[in-house]
Amino acid sequence: MLRTAFALSLAAASCAAHAATATTGVAFVHGTGSQTDAYNDYWQAPMITTVRQGLVNPANVVVVNCDFTQYMWDSRAAGCLAGQLKSFIDSRGITDLVVITHSNGGNVMRWILSNPTYDSRYPAIVSKVRWVNALAPSSAGTPLADAVMAGNVFESALGWLLGYKNDAVRQQQTSWMAYYNQNNLYGTSGRPALPKGFWSVIGSDVVSAVWNSDAYCGGYSQSVGLEITQNWLSSCSDGFIDCRSAAAAGSVWFYDTARTGGKVLNHNQSRRACFGLDTLLRNDL
Repeated sequence: MLRTAFALSLAAASCAAHAATATTGVAFVHGTGSQTDAYNDYWQAPMITTVRQGLVNPANVVVVNCDFTQYMWDSRAAGCLAGQLKSFIDSRGITDLVVITHSNGGNVMRWILSNPTYDSRYPAIVSKVRWVNALAPSSAGTPLADAVMAGNVFESALGWLLGYKNDAVRQQQTSWMAYYNQNNLYGTSGRPALPKGFWSVIGSDVVSAVWNSDAYCGGYSQSVGLEITQNWLSSCSDGFIDCRSAAAAGSVWFYDTARTGGKVLNHNQSRRACFGLDTLLRNDL
């Protein structure tokens, strides 16, 4: 209801002239990892193809490729993201930008929203953002980052998604994120609100049984890996992020089962066209 009320108030505040002339664009911002082809390797075509159908001009999409193995403020992370968003906004004349992030991408985007004086490009980006749809954000970190940094043996199950002992993993340790949330980032409890909406989609469980077809969406081996790592998390988690971490910043848009016909979204599935998530994001435009 909060999301709906926000949308209605936004619509009421917009005059007809603006609605007729606004140029809407979508930016897909990946999570931890160094990406050179996030379209194919991270999001995949079915997700992006469906979402872009919600735009008046389906060409107004950018898929970001940056080095998110770095700390969120690093020039190769937030700096790279700012450069690609600013170029997209300028080249396409975007006046209304919806940002779709996944996992640690939410932290990098939140850094930009929280620190507008850090980079001269940030204010122009923030002014164009309608809101951020944060899919499974690691807003309060994850115990798995602590375990990886400690050298736990199960880290091999996370290599495809998290990586090993890089600065982004170090940053997502729970105590480190608690410090950043208290001192450097907005949107969490007791901190100033973010200047634009930050709406979280939260995955609540992992299905990996070989006989359950739900386990195969996005890749069966990934579902099995996340079932293993879920043992280090609370009962409400997507195999990588506890629900309380995903809900720590901004506002909750929805928990998976509330909008997917009762299906859960593991951490891998929340970046893929699984159980109607792509259609929900399309319709949100």
